[in-house]
Amino acid sequence: MNAQPAAGTHVAAALPAHLRRLVLTGFMGAGKTTVGRLLAARLGWEFLDLDAYIESRSGLSVPAIFATHGERRFRRLESSALASALSRDRLVLALGGGAPEVLTNRLLLEQTPGTSTIFLDAPFSTLFDRCTTQTLDPAAAPTPSAPALPEQLRPLLADRAAAEARFLVRHPIYRRLAHLTLDTASLTPDQTVAALLARLS
Repeated sequence: MNAQPAAGTHVAAALPAHLRRLVLTGFMGAGKTTVGRLLAARLGWEFLDLDAYIESRSGLSVPAIFATHGERRFRRLESSALASALSRDRLVLALGGGAPEVLTNRLLLEQTPGTSTIFLDAPFSTLFDRCTTQTLDPAAAPTPSAPALPEQLRPLLADRAAAEARFLVRHPIYRRLAHLTLDTASLTPDQTVAALLARLS
């Protein structure tokens, strides 16, 4: 019987040698940030959330960029930040939900050697319920010492029908772009990481 690596053990040696970065895609509530942090810790790699990286480079929050400059400007900043992030090795990168819709971003992901894109999949109802639970859970509410992560900010889910329509547009794009698709509907974040590492190795 094969022993499982202890929590916190780095397992990068088990990955194929050509892999230098792992990119997580999926809709809101897929767990890209949560799973990404856990996965990076297991690998001993850097973790980067693309939206947070855009904010650090621009000095503005993502909502402020949209409000002040519009989506077109945001997408240009997003593509520039993605190109910069993909120059790093030993990186786990969590994309914003809309990033794969942009052709420039898809080409960057497809044409950067050593990059594997992973789609964290689940039905829309599951994703919506996860986001709603996060919003209603007082323990998950942001504080000055623990500000909200990009995945905890869900204004687009205010209109469920519009959010589901957006999900249906994006879902086939996520699937086509991914080297690996994992159904996370019944998995905890820790189970998702374990399943990903098993599949990748």
